[in-house]
Amino acid sequence: MPQVIVVDDEVDVLGTIGRAIQRDNIEVQLVNNSVKAESIIKSENPDLAILDIIMPDVDGITICRRLRSDPKFVDLPILFLTAKGRTDDIVAGLDAGADDYVIKPFHIAELRARVDALLRRGMQEVDSDGIIAVGDLVLDSKTHQVSVSDENIQLTSTEHLLLRYLMTNAGEPQSPSHLLEAVWDYPPDTGDPDLVRAHIRNVRAKLRKSTGDRFIETVHSVGYIIEG
Repeated sequence: MPQVIVVDDEVDVLGTIGRAIQRDNIEVQLVNNSVKAESIIKSENPDLAILDIIMPDVDGITICRRLRSDPKFVDLPILFLTAKGRTDDIVAGLDAGADDYVIKPFHIAELRARVDALLRRGMQEVDSDGIIAVGDLVLDSKTHQVSVSDENIQLTSTEHLLLRYLMTNAGEPQSPSHLLEAVWDYPPDTGDPDLVRAHIRNVRAKLRKSTGDRFIETVHSVGYIIEG
């Protein structure tokens, strides 16, 4: 049974989130203290962490960064559920390593869809022989390693999946809406295209920082492409 930990300092909000995502096949643990929550996550290794950003002890961004710095939690799905909805807030959350970002107040159906999608992704098995190469860019699906000219690049789990999909479909432009369905596994019209744009920006920045090359190109009015 998948385990989900929800972290928010407002008890009423915790209850609302818990009721929204609670199902017979999902175990939900509610925690109103981020320090305690970090300890629980590290000891119990849940299948999904839902974090608020604004916390009185340690903010969610810091907790997310700490988790991502530990190889054990590189693939842990992390969703920010917060009232901080400005573009720079969203970028900061995704830069910290979050897989998704939902702004309060939220629609219950949308939150459920995103939680279900993140849980499904976490349980997917990856092709053990999934080595993909586009020019000097090489991605190993088994080890989650990405390299350009033998220089390793550290990506989050979602960034890895996004790059893997673009490389697998090299030469074919992909729209943000299609990527939300294919990479994030979200039902149609339930994801935010800005989520794709932010992750594309992060992957590009990491590739450029390590190599100076720009593999992901924008196709005007369509989406994104890696040329084969």
